[in-house]
Amino acid sequence: MILRDRILDAAVRVYGAHGFRGATTRRIAEAAGVNEVTLFRTFGSKAALIDAAIRNRTGRDDIPRLPTKPVDPTAELTAWATEIHGHMRRMRSMIRKCMSEMEERPAMSGAACEGPSWAHHELRDYFNRVQAANLMAPGVEHHVASTMLMSSLFGDAMGRDMMPSIYPPASSAAEQYVRVIARALGLPATTRATKRAGVSRAAASAAS
Repeated sequence: MILRDRILDAAVRVYGAHGFRGATTRRIAEAAGVNEVTLFRTFGSKAALIDAAIRNRTGRDDIPRLPTKPVDPTAELTAWATEIHGHMRRMRSMIRKCMSEMEERPAMSGAACEGPSWAHHELRDYFNRVQAANLMAPGVEHHVASTMLMSSLFGDAMGRDMMPSIYPPASSAAEQYVRVIARALGLPATTRATKRAGVSRAAASAAS
């Protein structure tokens, strides 16, 4: 791992555990195995370092893409939602910390939500393509459905640790959320073989 990535990984861990005030450059340097001078030479300031770490770990580059040409929307959505859910679960400590400091540091909260917001745009555009391909029931409010699905994935990822009993099993939660949305949109049922293949790939990616 190159030096910059090692520092960014350390900053994410320290910030997720201690917040902005507690994430001192000394703590971050120790976690990264470097000295504080290296941090300042590389990023200039603590604020710039943490902002870069948040954007690097929750930005749009980590968001999977949905197919340009929908073929099996339910299977494609299930695989995609499983990856998104896994990504947000891995980043949950940092995202929750950003949310708790939102009033004090709104820019960092915005950076933490950049990835989920981009995922919502990706999902909304995909639903537009599904509608254009006549693969969903006519007249359904798919823009609202995209918000509902993203809200379910985000709420699950952030709240499962605190209220585990109210959520479906983590291994199948994304699939269950998609199933409800798919029925509401009138999406065609997927084949079992296609669904198994898509979910297996997504689950492997989410666990890595």
